[in-house]
Amino acid sequence: MDNYKVIEHDVIVIGAGGAGLRAAIEASAQGVSTGLVCKSLLGKAHTVMAEGGIAAALANVDSEDGWQTHFCDTMKGGKMLNNYRMAELHAKEAPMRVKELEKWGAVFDRTKDGKILQRAFGGHKYKRLCHVGDRTGLELIRTLQDKGVHQGINVYMECTITKLFKDGDTISGAFGYYRNSGEYVLFKAKAIVLATGGVGKSFSVTSNSWEYTGDGHALAYEAGCDLIDMEFLQFHPTGMVWPPGVKGILVTEGVRGEGGILRNNKNERFMFKYLPESTRHEFAETEAEASQWLEATLNLTKSTARRPPELSTRDNVARAIYTEVKEGRGSPHGGVFLDISYQDSNRIKQKLPSMYHQFKELADVDITAGPMEVGPTAHYIMGGVRVDADTAQSKVKGLFACGEVSGGMHGANRLGGNSLSDLIVFGARAGLHAANYAKELKGKPSINGKEIEAEITDLERPLNAQSGQNPYDLHKELNHIMSTYVGIFREENDLVTGLDKLVELNKKLDNLKVVNNRTYNPGWHMCRDLKNMLICSMAITKSALSRKESRGAHSRLDYTETDKELSKVNSAVFKQDGEMKLEHTPTLSMPEELAKLFN
Repeated sequence: MDNYKVIEHDVIVIGAGGAGLRAAIEASAQGVSTGLVCKSLLGKAHTVMAEGGIAAALANVDSEDGWQTHFCDTMKGGKMLNNYRMAELHAKEAPMRVKELEKWGAVFDRTKDGKILQRAFGGHKYKRLCHVGDRTGLELIRTLQDKGVHQGINVYMECTITKLFKDGDTISGAFGYYRNSGEYVLFKAKAIVLATGGVGKSFSVTSNSWEYTGDGHALAYEAGCDLIDMEFLQFHPTGMVWPPGVKGILVTEGVRGEGGILRNNKNERFMFKYLPESTRHEFAETEAEASQWLEATLNLTKSTARRPPELSTRDNVARAIYTEVKEGRGSPHGGVFLDISYQDSNRIKQKLPSMYHQFKELADVDITAGPMEVGPTAHYIMGGVRVDADTAQSKVKGLFACGEVSGGMHGANRLGGNSLSDLIVFGARAGLHAANYAKELKGKPSINGKEIEAEITDLERPLNAQSGQNPYDLHKELNHIMSTYVGIFREENDLVTGLDKLVELNKKLDNLKVVNNRTYNPGWHMCRDLKNMLICSMAITKSALSRKESRGAHSRLDYTETDKELSKVNSAVFKQDGEMKLEHTPTLSMPEELAKLFN
């Protein structure tokens, strides 16, 4: 007991982004003691980087929109691999959750008659994204943080969770340490909600910040959960490519939603030739028709013109840009040109203030006067913890997951804007059901003291080692493996090589060495981050190797077609007898009344 601090709550939420904050708000509102643990400072969650908007069928701009169309767009964007029930709940409840944010003080851009303004985004049939310029995620976090703090939620900042404990098959607590002091802390809880985000730091070029090391995925895996659909990792088509220090930083899809045009070094508007046959009818066939759509967008008027090709789904645009660069038609720094400078400069600054300042300050580029250079960046993982759609509970009793760490909602590819609505819809559901579970649980689950001692011993191994490898060297090696062998395009030989290299890299984890003690020691932090990233990387690679087809964000050069039979299965990775196992499990069967919507 002298080695660690003990804190007790009914519900512990791990992660303080949009999903975690919304879960904590909901759990606290149910009258249970709630603690919110975040790896960084409150308000610095990765949600603030989501710029374009929140997808919800409010029908404020396009009156034809409704939850049914949003549901169909989400399922089609996910190549029908989504958990249909999650997609259904998401489409139905997103408008209510957006209006709730508005009630709590979120300041959205407005139509002329005072309604929440909505913009176009890739894969969405109608203008559906509620936005605050290009700072929507920041406004979401500000609103939820303000609501949560005033509601009295206990917040534990700069605290990394390294282990989940169970009493039999029931969750009982979490162990971790404060990053500044290295002080250990044990959280006792009846229910735990994982809301830890994604895995982007496994890749060399990513839009993700330092926190995104797959912590929640790894915690759930070690606790006995299934990780589903891990092969589906989305490369956002537009990240900054210059200067090198900011390579990968997100350039919001809102630029294209507001009329931004993609061109190669031959000044060709190349996306026209990359539209899949199955969706080609949805997009403009000529620049003239695309211009008609833009004119209607600028004037907020109706138009029969189809969407411009730049608003194809993210997986398709990312592959198109990758191909243009690979075939020698890229920009000077290895990307392509994204241009919105033909529009009025004041409109650009009003609609895209963050993008204007980001390029001006970081790349010395004025986007009102010339094009940006952009290229694909590892952005979002569709795969994650398998959860029940209605309750967000995993197969481990008392362990819930929401947001990017959970799987199923987005299928094989996420539509832009669906992430923010996903956070608030399933964050609320996870918080509600975690609180209800805690209320109904008889007694308090226990924690084995020997397991705590074992975790402390494991954490301190690199500190006590007489010799060993630098964890940062291994991180670079991991980045190289994943970016080289498990990137945008994949094939069997590369995946097998990559997996072999990951297995060898994993063996080196027991031979890490860091200097100094636990206080302010980023090298020590990296040791545990590496373990989590390797679990996720192996899950991604094994799952990609098992899916012998191309679907959504998973593109195989050796299996270029979509396999109808594989639309009926999810890949599922789990731990058995100390090893990572994989099996294909059947997807949920969609009820007839929903299936009819696709006719």
